[in-house]
Amino acid sequence: MSIAVFASGSGSNFQTLVEESRRQQWPLPIRLLVCDKPGAKVLERAEQLGVPAVSVSPKEFVDKAAFEAFLLSELSKHQIEWIVLAGYMRLIGSTLLEAYPWRIVNIHPSLLPAFPGKNAIEQAVEYGVKVSGVTVHFVDAGMDTGPIIAQVPVQLDEQDNVESFAAKIHQAEHRLYPEVVYRLITGAVTAPGRIG
Repeated sequence: MSIAVFASGSGSNFQTLVEESRRQQWPLPIRLLVCDKPGAKVLERAEQLGVPAVSVSPKEFVDKAAFEAFLLSELSKHQIEWIVLAGYMRLIGSTLLEAYPWRIVNIHPSLLPAFPGKNAIEQAVEYGVKVSGVTVHFVDAGMDTGPIIAQVPVQLDEQDNVESFAAKIHQAEHRLYPEVVYRLITGAVTAPGRIG
């Protein structure tokens, strides 16, 4: 059994997860990267780290169900037990949700339910909040609406701009996400509705 990371962008969270999983010798290794943006920087990181990657555009398929059915076959080949979203800019559909009930997690750069969706960091800065943060949550059919597992606050200082605040958010993500994923795969945190 192993873990797949889904990512669409630069892949800093992906790299942190892989490095921490190896350092801590997680019982489930990260054996696959799934990227929906061919050419994304995360693919370079995967190659450097020696993690196999599936890079495929959803545009190559007739619909979301067909795209996810293809992904499901790839996940099966690698005996994937958990899906960890790390900057994956696509809603997960019913095909994957039904195959991985409460075994898909996401990290979001705000204190949900505030600022869901895209550009959460920019939204927080524009709104002028004093505190935003990072949320790790189970994935459901909605946009960043799944049950919250963990959150950490990040202070937005007067001198911060989008770039400097994003750097703080990413630091918080890199601390929190490996810790939470480790707790999930070792059973220290259980999914909603489960006893344990």
